[in-house]
Amino acid sequence: MVKNYQNQIVVVVVVVVVVVVVVVVVVVVVVVVLEALDNVLSQMKSAINEQRPKVSTSRTLLLHDNSGPHKARASTQSLQELRIQVSPHPTCSPDLAPCDSWLFQILKDRLAGRKFDRIQDLAKAVNSELRTIPEEDNQGVFLKQQIRLKRCIESHGEYFEGL
Repeated sequence: MVKNYQNQIVVVVVVVVVVVVVVVVVVVVVVVVLEALDNVLSQMKSAINEQRPKVSTSRTLLLHDNSGPHKARASTQSLQELRIQVSPHPTCSPDLAPCDSWLFQILKDRLAGRKFDRIQDLAKAVNSELRTIPEEDNQGVFLKQQIRLKRCIESHGEYFEGL
């Protein structure tokens, strides 16, 4: 009876230790993600200021797809602090976001099969691939984007096909 009781105590202790480790890992991941988000947004602001010194970030309009991470308090607070406005965008409309409808597929195809040990290595590879996309391709995508947005407005946000 005493041995059975001791076994139960050991199991409870092991479970508590596992829970504590999981909580610590989750906290570390959240901190790393928030730091990465802040870093990305700061880099974006610096790039805007460098490429368009006469345009402040308060005149910058960011288009994203309203996914959970984009709407998270940390994201919205960081954007407000950087004075970056967010363009209204319907949720679950990847066809209206150039990254979703075009860019991510290019990156996925080009990076397929490659392994990255560090997030910094992945970031370098993505930046390298982005720099190889011809300017004409980028311009074409944004011209098509204007057509998509116009069709969305004309259809009052309802589903449409043909682009």
